[in-house]
Amino acid sequence: MIRAFALLATLALAACAPVQGPLPASTLPVDFLLVDKSDRTLKLFRNGEEVKSYVGLQFGASPAGHKQFEGDERTPEGLYTIDTRNPASSYHLSLRVSYPNAADRAFAEREGRDPGGDIFLHGQPNWLPSGRMVGDWTDGCIAFTNAEMEELWRLVPDGTPIEIRL
Repeated sequence: MIRAFALLATLALAACAPVQGPLPASTLPVDFLLVDKSDRTLKLFRNGEEVKSYVGLQFGASPAGHKQFEGDERTPEGLYTIDTRNPASSYHLSLRVSYPNAADRAFAEREGRDPGGDIFLHGQPNWLPSGRMVGDWTDGCIAFTNAEMEELWRLVPDGTPIEIRL
């Protein structure tokens, strides 16, 4: 009994000790995101070095080509930023991509159309208790598993540049 108490007390004190050395790479924020639609990957970078990647991304129902108009179900391509986050998302957390940019708006205006918006990195629908939807199912967003989205939520600060390419 005394040994058990001593062991518990030692463990409790060890848990309070400061962490020595740098934090693991997976806990530090990143400074650049690269989405490759053709490979269905997202790579996270810090100081020019890849620190993490995700595979099997899900896109809009028409993933080929750059998003141009509201309702085209395409995922945009180009350089944007993560400009805000939504903890109350309908899709298990979401990070908003700054689409449309000035060029996207100008193109849509020339065509007399709405460029659309509300493009997010997000998890699976909240009504889905576990698992993953099948295929490309978003309206142009980029979907991840809920566990991946929780990790992205911690690693990606607002203002992070994101490049999305084919």
